[in-house]
This record gives sequence, structure tokens and C-alpha cells, in this order.
Amino acid sequence: MAIAKAERLMNLALCLLGTRRPLSKRELRDSIEAYVEATRPDRGAATRPDRGAAGSDDSFSRMFERDKDDLRELGLVIETVENIDGEVGYLARRDSNRLPPITLDAEEAAALGLAAKVWQQARLAGAASGALQKLRAAGLPEDVDPYEAHGALEPRIPVHEAAFEPLMLACRDRRPVVFDYRKASAAHPEPRHVEPWALECWRGHWYLAGWDRDRGAERVFRLSRITGKVRTRGNGFTAPVPDVVTVRETVASWAGEIADRTALIRLRSGAGYPLRAKATSVRELGDGWDELEIPYGHGLDAWLVEFGPDVVVREPAELRAEVVDRLRAVAKG
Repeated sequence: MAIAKAERLMNLALCLLGTRRPLSKRELRDSIEAYVEATRPDRGAATRPDRGAAGSDDSFSRMFERDKDDLRELGLVIETVENIDGEVGYLARRDSNRLPPITLDAEEAAALGLAAKVWQQARLAGAASGALQKLRAAGLPEDVDPYEAHGALEPRIPVHEAAFEPLMLACRDRRPVVFDYRKASAAHPEPRHVEPWALECWRGHWYLAGWDRDRGAERVFRLSRITGKVRTRGNGFTAPVPDVVTVRETVASWAGEIADRTALIRLRSGAGYPLRAKATSVRELGDGWDELEIPYGHGLDAWLVEFGPDVVVREPAELRAEVVDRLRAVAKG
């Protein structure tokens, strides 16, 4: 059925693009075999006149209106023209459905190539390649290679998590998902029911921002902590989806990028260079330890745990308790 509809839409688009004058519904119906077959009266129509030609016309009208709306949703500009006799016709002018020339500077081409490489790692190489081919057809110069590295250091965004692709599709289709999630402070994963908004990459890690139905609030999930399969649900969203900028700010806050206070930690000498790079002050304590004052935001406890015995939190007390809880969870396995 999906293939038949796609073929019908393609034939309708070709008719509307190929005509030089508006075509009426009747002409389109007679020109497209799929409409003729789909709206042919059944064998019982002869004995039931009310189900004959009139029913067939109504069926075609509904099908045509749905197809026309689908083509417009896909981006085809369809004009409705009424002639002097009052008959309505349809056509899609080529100049109205032609993309303007596309030009990319070096930075834009680099960003496009980086995005294409992300899709390749996410097993979407075919879609990425097809998108680039469409850009070529729309006027992207042949000498611009989005895959080409544009500097001595080539940026990469790794995509290794199995949850990336199903979550990306769920964000695109606005479909709720269910998955098992293990918090850094928990020994075992728990099921989470989420309305996914967007995927964002921070510090080399992918995060999902969305609405947690069980908690009735927005939450951010690190993809590497999702266990098992991501399962989609058929019902729609219940909470409004914020704009992209707000989602990025939410992820940045949960990933520890936004700090509104400072923390005091002890760090073993010669260790923890990422922490030293963020420190606002460093003081030598002797005996192989230094004291650092670093920005404190959401997610700092999870980051400090990664340095294991090389870090000791002095203050604030809640950060010290969070780090201790996470270390105990790791010790329990």
C-alpha cells in the first residue's frame, strides 16, 4: 500500500509539473492509472445505484485532496486556477518549484561535512549521500567537497551509542519512547518514559533532552547510560516542545557547562589537567596535593567521579555527598 501511494503521488507530481495549463480533477483522474483503478466501481454497483458513479467520484475527490495536501507538505507548490467557465484546475509551475543556486563558504561546507560524517557513523550513510547529491543537483559547486578537511585539525563527533539512531528518528517524528536508564548514582537501570525533543553533543558525549512523563518535568539523558533497546510509543506528546536554543541551554546546564557558583576540591599533583584548565585558582598544599577552586554547575559530580582517587571534594557539602554516592554506586557494580 505504501509503494502504491508513493507511485500515485509521483505520477500526480509529474502531471502537475509537466502541464502548461491547469488540469481539472477530471483530467487528472483520467490521466493517472492509479486513480482509475482505485476509484473503479465495484461489481455490486450495478444493483446499487447509490454506490455507483457518485460514490466513485466522492472516493476520488477525497483521495485527490489527500494526495494534493501530501505533495504540498513535501514542498511542491501547487497553484489553483479558475477559468472563465468557473472550472478549477491545478498545476505546479517549474519556476516556482526550482531551488535557487546554493553557495557554501568554507565554514558552511565544513559544518555540512561534519554532519554528514555523523550520519555515516549512525548507519545513515545512504541518506547522507543522497542529501549531498540533491545539493549538487541544486547548484552546489563541484569544487566544494563537504567531506574535505578544512584545517590541520579535523573535528569529529563520534556516534557509538546504539540508542542514537532510534532516538533521532523519534525526535524527528515526535514519538514518545521508553528505555532503561542507569543513573551514575544508581546500581541498576530504571525504565523511563520520555517525549524526546532533541539530541545534543557536549564534551564528546551525546545527550537527549525531553519531557520525563513519570516525573512530569524536563530531563536530560546521557546516551551512554541508556541500556537495552529504545522502544517507541504510538501516542502523541503531552508537553509543548521548546525551541532549539532553549533545548541547547537545557543540555548545557545538565551537562555542567553552565555554572552559577564555585567548588573547592583537592587534586593530586600532576593529575586532572581538564580540571586545572577550568580552575579559577590553584594553590599548592604539599604532600603531592593541590587545592583548586572550579566552577560548579549541574553534572560536576559525575565529571569528578571520572578522576577517581585523584580528587577529593572539600566543599560545598552537597557536592561532596553527591560524589560519595556515585562512588558507592560504582563500587556496588
